[in-house]
Amino acid sequence: MFGSCDAAYHWDLVELVKLIEILNPENKPGRIMIITRMGAENMRVKLPHLIRTVHGARQIVTWVSDPMHGNNTIKAPCGLKTHHFDSILSEVRAFFDVQDQEGSHLGGIHLEMTRQNVTECIGGSRTVTFDDLGSRYHTHCDPRLNASQSLELAFVIAERLRKKRIKSQQAFAV
Repeated sequence: MFGSCDAAYHWDLVELVKLIEILNPENKPGRIMIITRMGAENMRVKLPHLIRTVHGARQIVTWVSDPMHGNNTIKAPCGLKTHHFDSILSEVRAFFDVQDQEGSHLGGIHLEMTRQNVTECIGGSRTVTFDDLGSRYHTHCDPRLNASQSLELAFVIAERLRKKRIKSQQAFAV
């Protein structure tokens, strides 16, 4: 048995704990994944309470961030649905910050991306703009990060993980 639930900022925390207990009555590790999708600001305010409540109930869960759906979908002037890369990046950073501050461990980050040079999400180091969206907007569902944006985000994530590993090694050495 394996379960996951999307945890938005409006969840009733008592109900969430009850749901976790129903889905994983033996509290086995790896059985429950909580996917957070709430935007960077809500992540910094609401996620600490969510983590404390779940951990306070002694529930073992895997924490996953879904920054592509966390209140950052916008409609471009041309009518296309897009995400702002900086909002995605901010939510990923907030997820790391809160996990560190709460002594919790992140288990994953869900992204929509492609190796193609699409123009579906605005921003990034190559600065995709609203005007660029129509030129290579190929998605049939959700906007995806292009190869450049994906690599940029991967380097940010890798650096955060590297710092976390070094900090952990230093604490272990003491």
